[in-house]
Parts: sequence; C-alpha cells; structure tokens
Amino acid sequence: MKDRPSLEDPENAAFAWARYRRLMRFMLLITIGTVLIAVALLYKTNGMVSVHFYIATALGIGFAMLLTSALMGLVFLSSGTGHDENVRDNQKDSRRD
Repeated sequence: MKDRPSLEDPENAAFAWARYRRLMRFMLLITIGTVLIAVALLYKTNGMVSVHFYIATALGIGFAMLLTSALMGLVFLSSGTGHDENVRDNQKDSRRD
C-alpha cells in the first residue's frame, strides 16, 4: 500500500489547512443562512417575544453548527492527509513489542 503524505510535509499541510479554511468559510455562510431562516420562522410564528430570545437562539444555533463543522472538518483533515493511518500503524508496532 502506498504511503500517503502526512501533515509533516509542509506543502501537503498547507494544502490541507487551506482546504479546511475553505470548508469553514462555506459552513459559516450556511450557518448564517440557517440562523436567519430560524429567527425569521420564530418571529413569524411567535411575534416579538423578547430580543434576548432571538439573540440566544441565534447564538445557540450558530455555535452548535460552527462547532460541529469545525470538529468534522478536523476529522476530514486528519483522514485526508493519512494521519489516521500513521497513528494506526504506530499502535500495531507497539503491540508487537
């Protein structure tokens, strides 16, 4: 099996982190759109309840979506660069000793 380049290679690391930042920018746009739709639907169904309600809703949805996308992006980064295979190989080597 051919070894895939890892994050230790500066060129590969730069490409992987650029892809991660591009994913996060895209998810920021999706998050902003989702928050706007959610707040608009809440306003349409409930009217003006309290400004704090809408702020808390927007922050809660935004934080949850951005945290989830950041963590999943890191999973994709780790898997896409072969870092996961390197860790798995190190564990196999330590069991043989």
